[in-house]
Amino acid sequence: MSVSATPEDDDGQARQRRRYDSPVRRERANQTRERIVTAGSALVHGLPTWDWSALTFRAVATRAGVGERTVYRHFPTEEDLHNAVMRRLQEEAGVRYEDLELDRITEVTARSFASLSSYAVAHWVPAEAPQPALVAEDQLRRDALLRAVSAHSAAWTDEERSAAAAMLDALWNIPTYERLVRSWSLDPDTATQAVNWVIGLVIEAIRAGRRPGTP
Repeated sequence: MSVSATPEDDDGQARQRRRYDSPVRRERANQTRERIVTAGSALVHGLPTWDWSALTFRAVATRAGVGERTVYRHFPTEEDLHNAVMRRLQEEAGVRYEDLELDRITEVTARSFASLSSYAVAHWVPAEAPQPALVAEDQLRRDALLRAVSAHSAAWTDEERSAAAAMLDALWNIPTYERLVRSWSLDPDTATQAVNWVIGLVIEAIRAGRRPGTP
């Protein structure tokens, strides 16, 4: 024989749910999540390469001073954790892709290159295994560049728009910057200015309607 819950029981359960989901508890959860993401960011800054395989639940939990289960509660998979850390790194660098426009590309490029000095990575060496967070970030950037170009090239073919966006991507790229610094011995500021100089020429051509391959 089952026993139905009384109104008093329902009220008690509701009060328990309210206490469990209280503003204080939510704030603590937000603070814990912040500690986890901050710890992940600190670990990435200290990595010797761009290989994020060492960015594990255990490593982040230890750095944040929480248990692995706590990290798992906030981020069900390591890919979720890596994506959150990547978003934090972009915020730290002041880089946004959502509303990227042609006029802002040189500014964002300068911010991206300036942030490199905060990493322990000596130079760009791609990881042997694909890094999902880095792959996703690269796709976001390429999509943003293509949107920025498309807004000023309605009469162009898809291939022409892709070629222009690809050139901007090739210029705004760590290996390009590092080659100027390491192979040509340019100081970081001069290397950034040189890259943005050429980016500016490409943007000027796009605005003038000069398609890739035309004088």
